[in-house]
Amino acid sequence: MALNTRNKGIAHDENRDKRPHAHVKHVRISSRKVIPVIDLIRGKSVEDAKAILTFTPKAASPVVLKLLNSAIANAVNNQDLDQNSLYVAEVYANPGPTLKRFVARSKGSASPWLRRTSHISVVLDVR
Repeated sequence: MALNTRNKGIAHDENRDKRPHAHVKHVRISSRKVIPVIDLIRGKSVEDAKAILTFTPKAASPVVLKLLNSAIANAVNNQDLDQNSLYVAEVYANPGPTLKRFVARSKGSASPWLRRTSHISVVLDVR
């Protein structure tokens, strides 16, 4: 039993995606608002993606830029890759948990406010 568990762990480590990546969870921006921003940088080089995110006037841009910088730092420090040869291989935003709040309405009633969150991931690769 213990040998099988160890072998499964070894096989999992061998099949793991070894590309540098970074994730951020529970960001208080809807994934529908993040998706147009991440579509701008998908497939671009790291320098182009940083320039695009710096000058994009969307609320999700600073969050995605910080995440991209984290993925670049992971690639340079943990895997000794050259920053100039990196590009954004994958980037995606999934919906996270929704915070349910209520706002007062007329005649003592209430209406729901859904505060949506998202999980954003960036995967880099070498050209």
